[in-house]
Amino acid sequence: MKNTTIYKSIILIMSLGLTLMGCGSDEKQTVDTSAAVPVTVADVDMGDSSTILAGSGQIKAVNSATLSTRMMGHVESLPVKIGQKVNKGDLLISINNGDLRAKKAQVEASITEATVAFNNAKKDYERFQNLFKESSASQKELDDMTAQYEMAKARLEAANQMKNEVNSQFAYADIRAPFSGVVTNTYIDEGDMANPGVPLVSVESPGTGFEVEAKVAENNISAIKVGTTAQVLVKALDTTITGKVSELSASAQNTGGQYVMKVSLDETNAKILSGMYATVRLEAENESNGKTVVTVPSTALVHKGQLTGVYTLGQDNVALLRWLRLGENYGDEVEVLSGLSKGDQYIVSADGKLYNGAKVSIQ
Repeated sequence: MKNTTIYKSIILIMSLGLTLMGCGSDEKQTVDTSAAVPVTVADVDMGDSSTILAGSGQIKAVNSATLSTRMMGHVESLPVKIGQKVNKGDLLISINNGDLRAKKAQVEASITEATVAFNNAKKDYERFQNLFKESSASQKELDDMTAQYEMAKARLEAANQMKNEVNSQFAYADIRAPFSGVVTNTYIDEGDMANPGVPLVSVESPGTGFEVEAKVAENNISAIKVGTTAQVLVKALDTTITGKVSELSASAQNTGGQYVMKVSLDETNAKILSGMYATVRLEAENESNGKTVVTVPSTALVHKGQLTGVYTLGQDNVALLRWLRLGENYGDEVEVLSGLSKGDQYIVSADGKLYNGAKVSIQ
């Protein structure tokens, strides 16, 4: 009996030992061996001292038009579709003009009436002129007939001008292409009600070239003039196209303190389309007017309270949070006034959570 008890005690002690050893093994396996966070990095983007980052805008055809009407009515016909090529004068949209046709008929009737009255008044006027020369009519009779003739002439002229007005309104009922090009958009369907001033159809002529409209800050405007060379980065195509400043506003009173600028793009084989976003860099007139510009994508910024920073790449591929002082926004990019310098690398995106000191692997 004693031997049995001792045997059971030995088995129990051995079991507890194995359990403790197992626990120790599990604890060893939970040591932090987390993998490095995959990240995408970029070098600090720094322009030279003669470069001005003007801003960003959308590309559009130089020759483009969005057409509307001055009259209200239902759309009777819309013979064009988006992407369709049209020639100058082709019908784009037809609006019900029953009221206008009725008004035209009234005007034509009034012209006929006024023409008959004018012809009669003219004959009477010429007859009284002859009678006055023969002393068969008094001066007052000639004056009265002259007045009637002038009034009949004025009525006919008024009727003709009314006809011109009605005919001009037909241009807003049957809207035609102002130039040869491509239909880029239609904003209404057949049967819908067209309202004055509301866009109906857009047309552009890509063959005339493209331009970008951007805004320039007041501290850069003195270094820019019409003809200044520009480097335009088309983000969707990841390509840079040269161009020149074609228009430059002389006032920023109604544009929030920024000056409107248009840049005409040079001819290129790149497949540019209207609506693509582009960032414009300008070459300053002289180096003293330019400034060094450091920018980072706004998506790379880290915000904590009122502080803004970016994760940089430290030694041994470690993420280091660095606080920045920011300047102006240029589309998707933000100017960095201090905190980054040439040669630094910062993290653009990460496939995991970053923190100060996190191990990273560059993709």
